[in-house]
Amino acid sequence: MGGSARPATRKGVTAPVGKALEVRRATRQDLGRIAEIERASFSDPWSYDALATALGLAHIRFLVAAESGGAGSRLAGYVVALVMGDEGEIADIAVDPSARRAGVGRALLGRVEEEMVRCGVRTLYLEVRESNLAALGLYQGRGFEAVGRRRGYYRHPVEDALVLRREIGST
Repeated sequence: MGGSARPATRKGVTAPVGKALEVRRATRQDLGRIAEIERASFSDPWSYDALATALGLAHIRFLVAAESGGAGSRLAGYVVALVMGDEGEIADIAVDPSARRAGVGRALLGRVEEEMVRCGVRTLYLEVRESNLAALGLYQGRGFEAVGRRRGYYRHPVEDALVLRREIGST
């Protein structure tokens, strides 16, 4: 996917999107940068070992978004999704704080949804911290709807998770 030279604007925040964006499968070489983004994004992050384990599992789709331009490529975000028959779950998705609101999350979601459909997934789920309004806006904009709540799901601080669902495949 390529970006345009125009800035993306949402609720008064402007982010440059002039860099080209490539979404591809994660590799072992990406794990250090993925772990950095994970720690910068979550109060209860996955460990490096958990990320490495996920990378090696056949039922998991692990994708990264890399921005290219200037002196090379820089990992801007990633998504980890599980395939469970005709259902899938986005288990982890994060964008580097410096790359947020520039279409990286949207690109990752679009690509992982394509991967899920190719695997036969028809219904995709995810959990989101109920106070994470930016993520909720992104997910709702992609057609996800709230279908449940998990009380006390998140730690540091303790907070409920909203369970979201989207039908992605044909029935």
